[in-house]
Amino acid sequence: MKDKIPYKIYLNEDEMPTHWYNLRADMKTKPSPLLNPATCKPLKAEELTPIFCEELVKQELDDTTPFIEIPKDIRDFYRMYRPSPLVRAYCLEEALDTPAKIYYKFEGNNTSGSHKLNSAIAQAYYAKKQGLKGVTTETGAGQWGTALSMACAYLNLDCKVFMVKVSYEQKPFRREVMRTYGASVVPSPSEATEVGKKILAEHPGTTGSLGCAISEAVEVAVKNPGYRYVLGSVLNQVLLHQSIIGLETKTALDKYDVKPDIIIGCAGGGSNLGGLIAPFMREKLRGEADYRIIAVEPASCPSFTRGTFAYDFADTGMICPLAKMYTLGSSFIPSANHAGGLRFHGMSSILSQLYHDGYMEAVAVEQTSVFEAAVQFARTEGILPAPESAHAIRTAVDEALKCKKTGEEKNIVFGLTGTGYFDLVAYQKFNDGIMTDEIPTDEEIAASVAKLPKVDA
Repeated sequence: MKDKIPYKIYLNEDEMPTHWYNLRADMKTKPSPLLNPATCKPLKAEELTPIFCEELVKQELDDTTPFIEIPKDIRDFYRMYRPSPLVRAYCLEEALDTPAKIYYKFEGNNTSGSHKLNSAIAQAYYAKKQGLKGVTTETGAGQWGTALSMACAYLNLDCKVFMVKVSYEQKPFRREVMRTYGASVVPSPSEATEVGKKILAEHPGTTGSLGCAISEAVEVAVKNPGYRYVLGSVLNQVLLHQSIIGLETKTALDKYDVKPDIIIGCAGGGSNLGGLIAPFMREKLRGEADYRIIAVEPASCPSFTRGTFAYDFADTGMICPLAKMYTLGSSFIPSANHAGGLRFHGMSSILSQLYHDGYMEAVAVEQTSVFEAAVQFARTEGILPAPESAHAIRTAVDEALKCKKTGEEKNIVFGLTGTGYFDLVAYQKFNDGIMTDEIPTDEEIAASVAKLPKVDA
């Protein structure tokens, strides 16, 4: 062991956070409000309650309360798998021959295999508390659908999942885990909804997208009494629940007086990244400390690095509220790459505002290089990472190699969002040398962005 820091930094149960942190409370420029697509006016709580649970609507619209108490029942559920370990990547450091010190927060040590369970149990809890029959949702790679299915089974709620078609076909075992927990799983877009039929008519043979699946899930929730829609990323409430990741990470680092120089997270809709950086961004916003924060997205769906900061629909069917975010346009359907959880056309409004205001940076990485880093990580650290997580690994490795050139001993922290044991089709393609990089052209992005809704500034 190189120094006194253990391989795994564990917190005691009594060190687990009792409150979530609401990042918006410390933002100087708040995220722009959700708009009613018909009137382009800010949505009121009563307009959102037919879609979302009442308590979640309050959390979604709360821009001022910094800390929100985690209900005891949710904390008790968290204790099944939390606090999660912060790991010092000694073996990876040695393989890279870098003076950098690399840490990762591992969120894959629960049955769902990812960080998604942190918000799934919270949203299911509020649905149950409201007396609802069930919930509907979308899922990309399947981590969110798996987590929600698990949470709903625990609370005896019905769960209807629309799974992006390419993932439904690539990851049948993830689908079967959801069904084992009692969820119904439909490939999206489907013939089961009116919006699904419309999307199929406009895009015959499409492999789907998160935007398509969101549209279908919302339609079913609105049309069925006793159901509400829940989302695994993007929304303010989700970043709130996921703040437990960053709060635990900071507590663990503080125990050993470690101050990170660079914090890295993969970015699709923003749940993991927003949760990981929350307490560090708080210090940055308040002028108490400074950190370099990097969002890593796939080059096949580069909403931060090539998108437009504007109001857009969160779904392909254009039935959801308008959110101001970095977006490629709701009609953009990314290639069938293997990081299914990063296929969303837009980004969290919170993260979009922070990025726009210069508090963080973003990079887009190609799929083959991501899997090179994933394989290296698996061979050195012994964990097979999810493709989404491997985007953060790729950039962490790149930053560590820069330190090798300069001799700087920087502290690098990244989020390992989950495991990749249901992603073996992707690993097979990489190992067989047939994986490709599909990057949208400027013309394709421009055509989609041209369809953005017209909203007065």
